[in-house]
Amino acid sequence: MNMRQMQILDLVRATGRAGVEELAGRFAVTPQTIRRDLAELSDQGVLDRVHGGAVLRSGAANIAYDERRRMNEDAKAAIGRACAAQIPDNSSLILNIGTTTEAVARELLRHRHLTVVTNNMNIANILAANESCDVVVAGGQLRRSDGGLVGDLTSEFMANFKADFAIIGCSALDGDGDILDFDMAEVRVSRAILRQARERWLVTDVAKLEQRAPIRVVSLAELDAVFIDQPLPGPLASLCADSGTRVVVA
Repeated sequence: MNMRQMQILDLVRATGRAGVEELAGRFAVTPQTIRRDLAELSDQGVLDRVHGGAVLRSGAANIAYDERRRMNEDAKAAIGRACAAQIPDNSSLILNIGTTTEAVARELLRHRHLTVVTNNMNIANILAANESCDVVVAGGQLRRSDGGLVGDLTSEFMANFKADFAIIGCSALDGDGDILDFDMAEVRVSRAILRQARERWLVTDVAKLEQRAPIRVVSLAELDAVFIDQPLPGPLASLCADSGTRVVVA
């Protein structure tokens, strides 16, 4: 399963269905390419083909999450280490949904006296092993596909906190510096998380520059730091430099 197919699967998971023409426009490829992608995803048992598009096959979402977690695994681990190295003991942070934020959580297992607020059940389970970490789990609607909690209740819950750090991931990073995602409910939560922190960080691998997603979360220029596995392209590096956004290459 290639990266575009993973993004198609994410989109179908978020919306329930996607059409060939819509996907072709979103990913800037031909309808024939999308049909091949859908055929391969159908053969793998994660989507069902329907007239003009595809729908999620029952029970397929967990496969999507497991595949996504394995993609660029070494890069995500390096990003997690670099990010965690800059989080001091005795601090508070909010971590959102995503396999890269989960990599950060795994690197926090030896930190002392942390308070971690999250809408990611996977992160809560990871950090349960750190007895010196207080874990606060948001309320909201459970998204069984990836253990995320989303919805208005989740956004409202985040307003109760003021953390030292907010750490988010993303589905795509646009050439103009916009951080993008697929699910409006998740985007609202991410925005709420960013509002409730003194330092706002993005963790992402450089492959997200090759992806597209329809919903804007925030600009790189509005963040304090970006942790990534390779240097940003020149225009994005300049944007970060001009706006005071630190870029940490893991």
